[in-house]
Amino acid sequence: MPSRRHLKTTTTKKNRIDMRKIERIFVHCTASNQNWGTKELWAEFKAKGWKQPGYHYVVTADGAIHQMLALEEVSNGVKGYNATAINVAYVGGIERLNKKIVAEDNRTPAQKATLRKLLGILHKIYPAAKIMGHRSIWGEDNPKKWEKSCPCFNAVEEYKDI
Repeated sequence: MPSRRHLKTTTTKKNRIDMRKIERIFVHCTASNQNWGTKELWAEFKAKGWKQPGYHYVVTADGAIHQMLALEEVSNGVKGYNATAINVAYVGGIERLNKKIVAEDNRTPAQKATLRKLLGILHKIYPAAKIMGHRSIWGEDNPKKWEKSCPCFNAVEEYKDI
């Protein structure tokens, strides 16, 4: 588990990490097979034509944390919010029912535990940041307004005690 001291940055300037004002820490699902790793995610981002990944951190099914981007850099997590956000994802979030793909909170126990720890560390670094799911920008009370189901659970409710 990373600590504030161990978070990777791309610069040696001590205050560089604090140059972006972080207002939100978004939780995502990758909407992929739970067996995916960072190799598959990078391929997906490149296929979309993105120069930066969608997430700063990804938690794989085994609970391992993979940092995809330094915190002071802007990822492609939530359109219109990325400049002031940290984006964290768990691998998964979909199930196949018959031939249909449906949104599903299929986090493993290891992913649930690691996400909680990682979000706690990030919230200590950015105490004013609100922890929320991608879909939370459209409101948790009206699923008809959601453009995406991501992260497939109510992150605001689940992490309100962090």
